[in-house]
Amino acid sequence: MGYMTLDVLGREEDISFSQKKFDARVGRGMLSGCGVLLVKPETYMNRSGIAVVRFVHFYRLDMERVIVVHDDLDLPPGDVRVKSGGGTAGHKGLDSIVRETGHADFVRVRIGIGRPDGPTAVERYVLERFSEEEMPVAASAAERAAGAVREVISSGPGRAMNRVNVRPQKI
Repeated sequence: MGYMTLDVLGREEDISFSQKKFDARVGRGMLSGCGVLLVKPETYMNRSGIAVVRFVHFYRLDMERVIVVHDDLDLPPGDVRVKSGGGTAGHKGLDSIVRETGHADFVRVRIGIGRPDGPTAVERYVLERFSEEEMPVAASAAERAAGAVREVISSGPGRAMNRVNVRPQKI
C-alpha cells in the first residue's frame, strides 16, 4: 500500500523514482509547496528501517518530519488514518524503523487491509497481491492516502488527523 500511495503521488506530481540510493528507489519533488523525498525501500519490508535510517542520517532529518505510509491489519480494508508516534502493533516494517532509528516519533499514514479470513498466515496475507475484486478498494485507498500525505505536509499531523480520521456518518 505504501508503494501504491507513493506511485500516486509520483504520478500526480511528475516525480520519478529513477534514483537509487541507500537500498531504496527515490523520487525528489515538491508536494504542497515543500521539497520532498519519496523513498521506496528495496530491502525486505522487515528491514525497511535500514534504508530509512540512512536517509535520516544523511539528510539530517528530524524523525518528526518523516511520514511512513503502510498497510494496517487492524483497519478495515480501504480505511485511511493518520497517526503521530505510538507503537508498532507488531508491524514488522515499523518495528524495523523504530529499531534502526531509535525513534517512534514519526507520522504514519495507515491504510487498512483487514485481517485474513480463516487459517491464512498473516505474513503470507500481507505479501499477497490484491485480487481483481480487491484492487478498486486498494487503489481508492492509495488515492486517499496520497491526500493524507499532502494534508500532513500542508497542515501538520494534528490537523491532518482531524480531517482524515473522520468516520463517515451512517444514514
